[in-house]
Amino acid sequence: MDLDKLKYPVGTYQPPVEFTDEQFDSWVGTLATLPEKLKKRVANLSINELEYAYRPGGWTINQVVHHLADSHMNSFVRFKLILTEENPTIKPYNETKWAQTIDANNEDIGDSLSILEGLHNRWVKLLKGISDEDRLRPFIHPEYNESLTFQWMVGLYDWHSRHHLAHIAQAIEKQGKFQLEKA
Repeated sequence: MDLDKLKYPVGTYQPPVEFTDEQFDSWVGTLATLPEKLKKRVANLSINELEYAYRPGGWTINQVVHHLADSHMNSFVRFKLILTEENPTIKPYNETKWAQTIDANNEDIGDSLSILEGLHNRWVKLLKGISDEDRLRPFIHPEYNESLTFQWMVGLYDWHSRHHLAHIAQAIEKQGKFQLEKA
């Protein structure tokens, strides 16, 4: 069993050397379609299937859906900070602890799906409306300890969306093989 492949089914985030308009538009397209793709992926899953983990020690499908809502809410706020402040340092959060809270560790994923739908609608409007200059706005991410750009972050969340959709597909494909080994 290749744990890295289970952990990163679409690979790790590799930002392009040069950012293009076409790439940016593709990333925005990923963010625009995530809520619908996610709903379709989980629509017919039973409560038991929602407890499938995508790898040993990994999150369950429930937790991945809730994590997407938590992460993308945080990201949306970060994007707004980058657009409205000069070179802000964004605040990280403990994803593992957030995934263990009662609201993020239960079978009722409806609220998180609703959050993602509304949030992504606003996010896409924001991204489609920014200038080329805004794409280059810098920020500091403490986890990377360097200055990054707005467009770098858009690429990261394109990857993040695809990464977790792949986790859910993997959990379904493995049919609960890791269910008893969840974090």
